[in-house]
Amino acid sequence: MEKNKIIIGIAILVILAVVGFMAADFFMGFDKPEKNVYEFNLDDFTSVDSSLVNYTEVQDFKPDVEKMKAVDVDQDDNIYVAGKDKILIYDKDANLLKQINTGAEALSMKVSDSKEIYLGTRDHIEIWNSEGDKKDSWEVRNDKVVITSIALADSSVFVADAGNKIVYHYDLYGNFINEIGRKDSIKGIQGFVLPSPYFDVAIGRDNELWVVNSGRHQFEAYDKYGNLKSSWKKTSMNLDGFSGCCNPSNMAILPNGSFVTTEKGIVRIKVHKPSGEFESVVATPGQFDKGTRGLDIAIDSENRVIVLDPMRGLIRIFQNDNK
Repeated sequence: MEKNKIIIGIAILVILAVVGFMAADFFMGFDKPEKNVYEFNLDDFTSVDSSLVNYTEVQDFKPDVEKMKAVDVDQDDNIYVAGKDKILIYDKDANLLKQINTGAEALSMKVSDSKEIYLGTRDHIEIWNSEGDKKDSWEVRNDKVVITSIALADSSVFVADAGNKIVYHYDLYGNFINEIGRKDSIKGIQGFVLPSPYFDVAIGRDNELWVVNSGRHQFEAYDKYGNLKSSWKKTSMNLDGFSGCCNPSNMAILPNGSFVTTEKGIVRIKVHKPSGEFESVVATPGQFDKGTRGLDIAIDSENRVIVLDPMRGLIRIFQNDNK
């Protein structure tokens, strides 16, 4: 009996030795790679063919305001910059015209045709005139509000609330009219997916409301009643699309209906045709510091792209080389 146990033990050791040898032979039969072949490399996506870049940075300036969040232009191409507790107004050549001390930390801003400034704080809207007088203020209707963008059309004020993932429609006096974008399978509305507070709105060339559904990499057009009129999307890390948790982060619309978009992660600014097709590059990843995010943008009458770069604390102006 004892002898059988010894024999069985020796057999097991022999089997283990053979298996070990075979395993070693199998794995050592491959050359050890010099680097991780599965390592993710963004170089292919941050390099941009210079022939696709149709804009040149022509000017920059550094506003004296903390926590810059929002930029816009008026009909005279004056540049408005909003931040922690003030609004600064510059002419198109970056000469300071006016400082308005608001005492409010702005997250968003839109200037009307009559130069009234609609300032979005975290949870309410303030209206200031260009002389520095506060004209009105109203609370947004829900809890957990994070106002990230404002759009104006005729007598309508559209307010993007990233906290509740909805767009509110008000009149010019703060009276609530309706919600836009709540999930509705009957109307074909998917609902907004916002993993982080990047949620932008703008008015299109036909007076429609465009909303960036950033978690879906999708653009959606609504009428003022909340009906979905059209949409387009492109998920891709290449230039022709958008990637990551939530891109584009911000956008503006050119007079011809094309979209100017900014992205985080792979930091870049691009132009897409009204149909969504990629058209050209405004600024490449190499023109921004690593980790830059929150690039707000506005378009002036010369179709210059006015960029708020919070990482560098600059307003940067890009001009189309083909204008």
